Amino acid sequence: MRSVLRFLQPVKSLVNASSGSDKRMFSSSSGKARTFPTTLEGFGYGFNEDGKLKRIDKETGKLTEKGFDFNIYTSAQENQAHYEALGETITDAVYERLEKNVGMKKLFLPDDVPQEEATFIFSTTDKLNKSKKLLVLIHGSGVVRAGQWARSLIINHSMESGTQIPYINKGRELGYEVLLTNTNDNYRKVAGGGTKGIKGSRNPTEHAVSVFEKYIIPSEPEAVAIVAHSYGGVVTVELAQKFPQFFKEKVFAVGFTDSVHSSSLVPEVLIPIGRNWVTSKEPLDTTLTISKRDLPRYSAGHIKHEMTSYSCMDALFKFFEQRYEQFKGDADSSGPDTKKPKSEL
Repeated sequence: MRSVLRFLQPVKSLVNASSGSDKRMFSSSSGKARTFPTTLEGFGYGFNEDGKLKRIDKETGKLTEKGFDFNIYTSAQENQAHYEALGETITDAVYERLEKNVGMKKLFLPDDVPQEEATFIFSTTDKLNKSKKLLVLIHGSGVVRAGQWARSLIINHSMESGTQIPYINKGRELGYEVLLTNTNDNYRKVAGGGTKGIKGSRNPTEHAVSVFEKYIIPSEPEAVAIVAHSYGGVVTVELAQKFPQFFKEKVFAVGFTDSVHSSSLVPEVLIPIGRNWVTSKEPLDTTLTISKRDLPRYSAGHIKHEMTSYSCMDALFKFFEQRYEQFKGDADSSGPDTKKPKSEL
């Protein structure tokens, strides 16, 4: 099977299916348009019990052992368009699994407009309120949406490696409420075929700031940990710049997975509480080059950027638990807090 990771050039334009439609139209860079199904079954695929994408046998309707095939057309552009269209159904499948199988609740943002004009995030509870431990997951840039680390991994490897579901499950096991951001969901279609930016979510950082202002800070969590992959590291750095007091008082750990942030912009508050697990041939959690102006770097135990979140998960949560014990100890030694936290809204 030829990996789609080699094909990084996206199609030029995308027209999402209108309500009630069972087709999506994609235009390639050559200008040729094709319509595609809007369901996995329509593409002839499904996920098996191990969360691996497999082809459906046309005769029996059962899943086979055949995985995704990128090369179904003679044109590379058309193959890419097919891959992008399939990816949209993958996003829908992840959303469905988060709600039906994992029990996540969808929270809309903003919540004062019609839902079709808003974006949404996912939470383990429909109302965050003074969480003892809150875990916030921030994905990278591009086509990924809430619940995903890498769409290419979901298609070519498994739901396990490509989605945030293992982090949700591990977080719950350790007593966290979990919140998934949706930083790349920035636009909605409007009449006439154009698009309009979603209020408060027109770019990844604006979305994350809105999530903090609407859901996280007002819920007054006791302790917060953040996992951020790739460009999610940039978003987290900007959040720490925006809400310095909240990060100082509430955020006890930050785990970056191959973040692309600039070390010169990292606030000092992040350095003692954070680590960045990066691509490396070294064994998992091996200490790498450390800069005084940046988060300490450790090996993610994998050489592929897309795999770093999955491959470093055990080391990351071990670090989080160590940080939490230290955070609790510091809070106990400082005595009861009679001051109300400063508002940063």
